[in-house]
Amino acid sequence: MTTDYTGFWGDEDTVTATLPHIIPKKHTALDSQQGGAHYVTKGIQPIQYIHANNLGFCEGNIVKYATRWKDKNGLEDLLKIKHYVDLLIELEKLQEK
Repeated sequence: MTTDYTGFWGDEDTVTATLPHIIPKKHTALDSQQGGAHYVTKGIQPIQYIHANNLGFCEGNIVKYATRWKDKNGLEDLLKIKHYVDLLIELEKLQEK
């Protein structure tokens, strides 16, 4: 049974900040991961960084693979980083023309 502390203490965010020892943390999509735990164990997940910095597809994949390469696919992920850097360079050169 959970108690609704909102109303008396304020809105939900205020309650959670004021009573963190009483109010359980809400489960979010960032709390779980499909296919492993190589992101959820990081201080900040790549998707949070990518989203906060409005990175494009290639840059986002570079961040993603750079974050996980030691914990997931090793050399394969490093090669993917190189591939996305090469793609980004080609696309930038095409745009300059």
